[in-house]
Amino acid sequence: MVRIIEFCFLLLKVAIALLLAGMVVLVFGNVVLRYAFNTGITYSEELSRIFFIWLTFLGAVIAMREHAHLGVDSLLRRLPPNSAKVAILSGQVLMLGATWLMISGSWSQTLINLHVAAPATGISMGFFYGAGLAFGIPAFLIILWDMFSILTGRVDVATAELVRDSEDQVALDEHPGSPLAHPVAKP
Repeated sequence: MVRIIEFCFLLLKVAIALLLAGMVVLVFGNVVLRYAFNTGITYSEELSRIFFIWLTFLGAVIAMREHAHLGVDSLLRRLPPNSAKVAILSGQVLMLGATWLMISGSWSQTLINLHVAAPATGISMGFFYGAGLAFGIPAFLIILWDMFSILTGRVDVATAELVRDSEDQVALDEHPGSPLAHPVAKP
């Protein structure tokens, strides 16, 4: 099961890379066409906007799974373990509520706009609003899994990295051998 989940997230990362590449090609190509040939791709702006929306929401799913969102956990580190567990679970319940609002709102908007065509491309606007579902459903499941892991003791709240303190920490975690990982002491 773990291998299937890892493969699905690898596919998400590939999809994000393809969406980003598509955005670059569409926008850069349109700029070149406008300046060099006084013409352009009519659907470039609309399609790149849709790519950007999907890229953002799919990236948020990956960041949620890897606990890569920035946050402050200084209060949690000062609390006793049981109080920290209650505080974390309370936050998770609030996140579940917000994610449910995202899912239900995206579902409603997708259904309302399913038969509405985008002006330039003709793509269903339901596809545009469906990005909220592509984020909300996996995020809901990730939050539930995190809650289950905390409740069953699979995750120790005293030592767990539930959020990142800074963007620098994300870079250091991804590239531990970089020169920034071992700063040189200044005299």
